[in-house]
Parts: sequence; structure tokens; C-alpha cells
Amino acid sequence: MNEPMIQCRGISKSYRKGNNVVTPLDALDLDVAKGEFLAMMGPSGSGKTTLLNLLSGIDSPSAGSLVIAGTDIANLSRRDLTRWRASHVGYIFQLYHLVPVLTAFENVELPLLLSPLSKKERHRRVETALALVDLGDRMHHTPSELSGGQEQRVAIARAVVADPPLLVADEPTGDLDREAANRILELLRQLARDHGKTIVMVTHDAKAAAAADRTLHLEKGQLLSST
Repeated sequence: MNEPMIQCRGISKSYRKGNNVVTPLDALDLDVAKGEFLAMMGPSGSGKTTLLNLLSGIDSPSAGSLVIAGTDIANLSRRDLTRWRASHVGYIFQLYHLVPVLTAFENVELPLLLSPLSKKERHRRVETALALVDLGDRMHHTPSELSGGQEQRVAIARAVVADPPLLVADEPTGDLDREAANRILELLRQLARDHGKTIVMVTHDAKAAAAADRTLHLEKGQLLSST
């Protein structure tokens, strides 16, 4: 196995719901190599999205260690975690989450606006990211002028524009037809293979999972098997 990007040891997440304690993840161990494209499958409520939120620093585990790119993010303060997330993780959503009134260029630029980069460097990075997803000719179009597949490619460009080592994708092809989905999956494969990105993708689609290097299955917060 290549050098690890992700090392989870005994990761658990619990929270109160009324009088009950819900544990979507329970003492989970996971290793993901640098540059690996990993698919995560399982029924609703199995803990997949909870795991994505922990890996991306959106949430913190209740117990265990979570080392990503050499940093145990489980021990970071909320402020440090926010700073870490901005430089280490790109999040790809099922429903794109683009700002409707902004162009593709402006949507992709958003993660860079609080960075110390000059305007010239920001624009160079945005143009590079849009070229990577083959949308250089659509950069001045708003989301309403793009197809669903093009909107998701804009979302991927936004996720990679800051050059994070880790990409997490929550059902990135769930709202697309098969042709558009296949193009997105090939793009994700390219990002892992040619650009060294580590990708963790949650999906219910076995065809989408087949595009990954490896598939893991979660059931009630437990890792059951891998292929």
C-alpha cells in the first residue's frame, strides 16, 4: 500500500436524539492510501455521510484518532480545524451547491477569496481548474445556463481550485444521467491517477463504485467488507 493519506483508529461518533444516544459510527478503523480512489457503500443510516463529515473536518469524532496528511484532526480546535479544512479538503456535493447568480468562474473562485493570493494568481488558478474539467469555454455562464453534468464539473473545479490533497464526494453522480455520470467518474479517476488526489466517494450506485480503486461497505457504523 502507498503512503497513507487517512488513518482512522477507533473512530466513533455519538449524539443525543431526545432521550436516546445514537451512534452512527462505532470504533471504526480505516486506512486510505495517497492517490487512492475509494468508494463507500451502504444503506441509509449506515454512517457513510457521518464518516465523510469527519474526514472533511465538518464534524469531530466522539472518540478515536483521525490522522489525515500527518495531522490528527480529532485534536484540533474548531478554529484550527476550519483553517486546516480550507487547505486540505475539497467537498463535492450531489446537488452542486453553486451560487445561482454567480458565473462558473465566480463560483470556482469563492474558496480563494479569503486566501492571501493576489487577484492575478486567483484568476490563474480558476482558469486552470475550469480547463481541467473541460469548461474553459463556459466560465462566464451562470448555473442556469449549464447542464447538470456541467454544473457538477464546476463544483469539482471549485473543490480542486485550492489544490487540496483530499477530495470527499457525497453521491456526486446521484442527480445525473448515466452519460454525464460516467464523465464525472472518469474525471474523478483522472484526478486520482494523474494528479495524486485522494478521493473518498459515498454512493448507492454499484456502477459508480466500480469506477473506484476499492469499495468499502458500511452497515450500522461498522466496516463489513472491502473489494
